[in-house]
Amino acid sequence: MTDQTLRLSDLKRKAEFDLKPDAAARAAIAERLGIIGVKKLTFSGHLAPTGQADWELTARLGATVVQPCVVTLDPVTTRIDEDTVRRYLADMPEVTDAAEFEMPEDDTAEALPESLDLSVVMEEALALALPPWPRAPGVEPVEIAVTEPGQTPMSDEDVKPFAALKSLQQKLKNEGPKDE
Repeated sequence: MTDQTLRLSDLKRKAEFDLKPDAAARAAIAERLGIIGVKKLTFSGHLAPTGQADWELTARLGATVVQPCVVTLDPVTTRIDEDTVRRYLADMPEVTDAAEFEMPEDDTAEALPESLDLSVVMEEALALALPPWPRAPGVEPVEIAVTEPGQTPMSDEDVKPFAALKSLQQKLKNEGPKDE
């Protein structure tokens, strides 16, 4: 794949792009993302100035990826078609103390870089679009229960807020009213 880096200071107007990584680049992306493969990948759109010094990237990500099933490890092929928007702001507040950092409401906003590598933006968009728990067709979720020997493992129902009340209600219902 050729260099897809744009120096924003060199751009005067809207810039169009259409990235289609070759097989070797897709294999490298798959390895970095920890997935089996990337069969197809396109990232097309434009980068346009907004206001005095800000820029907005609008693109369409199209990909066919292969990931291991979280239950069987069999290959699972997924088609991804998503819009991507990134806003690069000249006056983005800097993070000074990571312990006190609060996420901004606009998660598309980033600090304006000197240059923008479109292939990095494409790979980040793909990573965010990947299914987090790919499952092969027909494979049901697996319940795993681990506890000390002789103890009853907690179930999903046990950790729900009203599970204890339901248990108490059932106990009272089974005992019935007591005559005194």
